[in-house]
Amino acid sequence: MIFVKIMTPKLKKRRRILLGLIPVYVIIILLVGSLIFLSQSYKPMTEAYTALNSNEDVTITNGKDWITFIPTENASTTGFIFYPGGNVEPESYAIIARNIALNNYTVIIIKMPFDLAIFSPKKGEKVMALYPEITSWIIGGHSLGGAMSSRFVYDEPELFSGLILLASYPADSNNLSNYNLPVLSIYGSLDGIISTPIPDTLSLLPVNTTLFEIVGGNHAYFGSYGEQKGDNTATITRADQQNQTVIAILDFLLVN
Repeated sequence: MIFVKIMTPKLKKRRRILLGLIPVYVIIILLVGSLIFLSQSYKPMTEAYTALNSNEDVTITNGKDWITFIPTENASTTGFIFYPGGNVEPESYAIIARNIALNNYTVIIIKMPFDLAIFSPKKGEKVMALYPEITSWIIGGHSLGGAMSSRFVYDEPELFSGLILLASYPADSNNLSNYNLPVLSIYGSLDGIISTPIPDTLSLLPVNTTLFEIVGGNHAYFGSYGEQKGDNTATITRADQQNQTVIAILDFLLVN
């Protein structure tokens, strides 16, 4: 005997409703997965948090949208806007920012949505009007942050007096080779993250570009967020790499 299941109108309606919900469930799963991925940022090390304390030489404010490092005396009219690397919390760059500020330059680390500058490449523009005493702005960043600061410069070069890249370079679509802008590109010789060797990216940058190689440095040591997956092991200390970076940046700021 053969049994045939008969679909009643009520069952057919319920089946259509369930089938219609499947795409909704898929979207929800994708959204949850994306949020989990976007929330997995590299955390600052203890020494980075320590560098966020103000003293008689520099006032540091950790706000909602950015972190400011402002010299208490003799502040330069040149300011530095910094974009963090992808999936790296902004406080991780406090040591470099603090040491630059101790040499009389205002530094502003921009906090990005989900710690990814790609979501707001022009967010740095919001701080410019807040500091009318700063007449010359340098922008830059680490890794993805450097690429997005390059994109900002590509779109609005008249806003900036220079660009600083840490283990970074512009996208092909943001080629800056015809721009009249000084650029400082700093990289570690043992960087295991960047896909293209930094010296090979000069065709994307202006003629007035200075390359600064940190021998023995890697990708992660520009910040203070621990080791980075896929990076090579540095043969110098994190402090050494950051000290060399600060010196190179100060030399660049002095003449630009």
